[in-house]
Amino acid sequence: MSETKPCPCSEQCFIQKAMNAIGGKWKLPVLCSLAVNGKSRYNDLLRNVQGISNTMLSKTLKEMEKDELVLRREYMEIPVRVEYELTERALALKPILLDLVRWEQEGHR
Repeated sequence: MSETKPCPCSEQCFIQKAMNAIGGKWKLPVLCSLAVNGKSRYNDLLRNVQGISNTMLSKTLKEMEKDELVLRREYMEIPVRVEYELTERALALKPILLDLVRWEQEGHR
């Protein structure tokens, strides 16, 4: 009898964990906006990520902060200023995302 292997997309799968961290409709556009524009305030992100609602941006940023992709800095000024930036963990995704762009471009030649 042959030994069966668990599906590579089981809950222990690192690919699945990575996709959970960056998957969904809004995480990649937020990542791209921060990668292109650098540190951004909330309203800048709201303007730069086309079609995202206030609720979804807030939820997405909280999830990305939990997954250590976004760093939230709060400055105790009046009014309070909050900036978001990519963490080193998120910056490590840039070459991977650029490879995906190249992969898609080559598929359409």
